[in-house]
Amino acid sequence: MPSTKFRLSAALLALSAWAAPALAATPQVTFVATPNPAQQGSTLDIGVLIAGVADLYAYNFSLTFDASLLQVTSIDTGSFLATGGTTTGDTGTVDNTAGTISFAYNSLIGAIPGVSGNGTLLTVHLSAIGTGTSPLTFVAADTTFLDSNLATITVQTVDSSVQVAAAVPEPESYLMLAAGLAGLGLWRRRQKAA
Repeated sequence: MPSTKFRLSAALLALSAWAAPALAATPQVTFVATPNPAQQGSTLDIGVLIAGVADLYAYNFSLTFDASLLQVTSIDTGSFLATGGTTTGDTGTVDNTAGTISFAYNSLIGAIPGVSGNGTLLTVHLSAIGTGTSPLTFVAADTTFLDSNLATITVQTVDSSVQVAAAVPEPESYLMLAAGLAGLGLWRRRQKAA
């Protein structure tokens, strides 16, 4: 008859094997803005990053931003999915009036395994045109991640924001202001003397 220690160890081992799939972390897709905060009149990049994914074969998503603060200038497909083989995709349709990037997608080609790990799915290059805080949000209805069997992968999308601060004058601007004030002071002094 097995000892109590043996039975307890066996029960704990069975319980941990049963609970392991439930404890596996859900992959996340996040935004990373560089720089954040940005300055009005400057450019910034927003990376769409995935972490902790297994067997990613294809994805599509849409996202939104505040068009009164940010304007998309270009978009690059990230290199993460291409580490698994040849891909086909599109960086989406940009609407700088509504503040949307619609249906960005990418997929591996052929009967090959998907990619696992962490990486960049998309990099959005923007101009900061206003001041304030722009939300960066995923459109849940337009978001799909698939594995190599074309089964849906549950992925947590994490919305974020980017702040755009007023532009800080360059040191040359301060020098020009000081020179202008000094010139105005000299002119007023001459006016009084005359």
